[in-house]
Amino acid sequence: MSNVTNLNQFRKTKAKAARKTHADENAVKFGRTKAQKDLETALQEKSTRDLDGKETE
Repeated sequence: MSNVTNLNQFRKTKAKAARKTHADENAVKFGRTKAQKDLETALQEKSTRDLDGKETE
């Protein structure tokens, strides 16, 4: 006796794998690590503080 294959489940699994692959490609192209984001935020805040300090002088 052969096994019954659920074609709908197979289709969904294949589509999910394709989305995951596409998401991974985009993460490599456009993504930044959390450390990079934190560093950029810290530098921007420091720049703003320095600029604000120079306006009062």
